[in-house]
Amino acid sequence: MKELYQKIKEHIENADAILIGASNGLSISEGYNIFADDNWFQENFGDFRSKYGIHSVLEGAFYSFPTEEEKWAFSSRLISRKCYLEQPSRMMKDLYELVSGKDCFIVTSNTEDHFVPAGFSRDQVFEMEGRMTQSRCASDCCEDVYENREDVLRMAEAEKNGLVPSELIPRCPRCGSPLTVNFADSQMFFQTRQFQSKMQDYQNFVWKYHGKNLVILELGVGWRNRMIKEPLMQLAASEPNAVYITFNKGEVYIPAEIQEKSIGVDGDIAEALHKILRTEIM
Repeated sequence: MKELYQKIKEHIENADAILIGASNGLSISEGYNIFADDNWFQENFGDFRSKYGIHSVLEGAFYSFPTEEEKWAFSSRLISRKCYLEQPSRMMKDLYELVSGKDCFIVTSNTEDHFVPAGFSRDQVFEMEGRMTQSRCASDCCEDVYENREDVLRMAEAEKNGLVPSELIPRCPRCGSPLTVNFADSQMFFQTRQFQSKMQDYQNFVWKYHGKNLVILELGVGWRNRMIKEPLMQLAASEPNAVYITFNKGEVYIPAEIQEKSIGVDGDIAEALHKILRTEIM
């Protein structure tokens, strides 16, 4: 593995730019699995699990709670603990250090907003399925989005017995409807100005480095992923100087047509990034 890690680090250091694609496998390497009824979920949401039969973060995020007070009790607890109170992990700091000094753009389906706290700028990150640190009108009266740190921390602190006080429910300043977490919960999300603007940023980054030494770092993206993985593989195939480096645990897929310009790392992403960062190029 040492020679493989040296090769990866050499590609990164020689790159003109780095395009990062990240999905659930990266979150899982941080200990956050939105699909799992694991210890973290049971320790943090055991009461919701018992009362509503919710067995994962994903189920809770899209559960039809009877009231806004219950819905925001779940959401504010999740967002406060996972997005605002949790410190950046070693893995995310290692990733930032590994690519620092390079022009970089990130496309991710992860909603927990862990790239910016690790050091990346907001402009560098395209959360293709939304992010938990933003809210929007639940009635879709407009496309406005709102940073929700103050609302979330206020609700999380006041939550009691799985309820937040009614007066703390955040409301749309335009129509007065409750706000909701800015997830991609319908096709309308992908038509919004915010999404289209970030998609244009993504395309501009790709066009800017057409024909240049572009390193594509794919982190924890399953082979069936058509939103992130498929476009990245197509880009690797079409760009003559691109290198495609994919990390995933137990599932590394590289199509035959880009095999010669690709590297696959099967294992724990956090450990792999940590070792690559500390690898010396011979």
